[in-house]
Amino acid sequence: MDKFVITGGNRLTGEVKISGAKNAAVAIIPAVALSDGICRIENIPNITDVTKMSEILREMGAKVKLVNRSTLEIDPTTIGTCVAPYELARGLRGSYYFMGALLGKFKHAVVAMPGGCDLGVRPIDQHLKGFMALGAAYTLDGGMVDVQAAQLKGAHIYLDMVTVGATMNIMLAAAKAEGTTVIENAAKEPHVVDLANFLNTMGADIHGAGTDVIKVHGVSKLKGVTYSIIPDQIEAGTYMAAVAAAGGDVVIQNVIPKHLESITAKLLEMGVTIEEYDDAVRVISDGKLNKCNIKTMPHPGFPTDMQPQIAAALTTANGTSMITESVFDNRFRYVEELKRFGAQISVDGKLAVIQGVDHLTAAPVKANDLRAGAAMIIAALCARGTSQIDEIQHIERGYENVVEKFAAIGADIRRASAENAAVKVG
Repeated sequence: MDKFVITGGNRLTGEVKISGAKNAAVAIIPAVALSDGICRIENIPNITDVTKMSEILREMGAKVKLVNRSTLEIDPTTIGTCVAPYELARGLRGSYYFMGALLGKFKHAVVAMPGGCDLGVRPIDQHLKGFMALGAAYTLDGGMVDVQAAQLKGAHIYLDMVTVGATMNIMLAAAKAEGTTVIENAAKEPHVVDLANFLNTMGADIHGAGTDVIKVHGVSKLKGVTYSIIPDQIEAGTYMAAVAAAGGDVVIQNVIPKHLESITAKLLEMGVTIEEYDDAVRVISDGKLNKCNIKTMPHPGFPTDMQPQIAAALTTANGTSMITESVFDNRFRYVEELKRFGAQISVDGKLAVIQGVDHLTAAPVKANDLRAGAAMIIAALCARGTSQIDEIQHIERGYENVVEKFAAIGADIRRASAENAAVKVG
């Protein structure tokens, strides 16, 4: 298995271009199944999660063509089954969006229980609650969820908690249901809005995305369209945190600055200079960072997907910082890996206390999950010496060309086989 080998100490300078949003792409690709025509999806991130979602569609009979590195053309009219292939679907959390899309298309969906990163209990009870309100029934058998309905009818659905996955899945199922569906306590994340915009471009009638009440007026047909996915706010935030931690001056292009407001606010508090442009942000960082307290919250609060990266940056900040995780149970699993660099972090339940140290020292570490892997990269960029990061397949689930992008702004980073990496690291 390949590793990333990183020698720390380099300032980051130059420009980096952000790819399309992973969390939007993994919902929009299944959503294409609802269309009655060919869809062309632009600004697709070239990551393994997208590759697997595309393969699921192919195995179900869709015609999927990679037009160029960032554009997919999908013909869903040849999909001949409501069953998503088990082996592909079980390894992806986002595969659960096929439940809503196939339920909307066929009134029947059979999809594996979702996989993805191990961040604690991530139940789909709110998804199923929504489907049942629309008139569906479900059974669980052999790790598969079988959801079907004689007819889907609009309903009033109050989510017991703010959940992005359930909000988007219910939107998918309700888009072609009869009547009006109202989703209350809906998630407001940018990728929820992007999915609604995509469906509306196809002819859906969805209002309120981006607020906590979404109304879906069902339509009978959805047409093929060309659509460009929004930039990835978490990828952008990751590069912002990396520049803050390692020091430097980087222009991060192809972003929507408003989507980054909660991240920008905390980096400003930490002493980083940030300049905003129409579709870019410039991050300038010199000297020690200031301590900072953070609590993860649903949008527009600080995103849980940025929590490990900001923790890595705070490991060498002046003073004591506190991070409260309010979304996922196992989000702090990466802390033991950061300690290998010499970070001083103590965890009590959902609270991490970070005592800033003078410097980090290179270490061999592993990426426990996608965002934990990004945190390891940031720590390695700051550490004295050469580090290696194992289990990089987690990182490549959500970051396109991460080695090339970091190298282009001055990082000493390369991909190496396990044998070569072991010899070089010291």
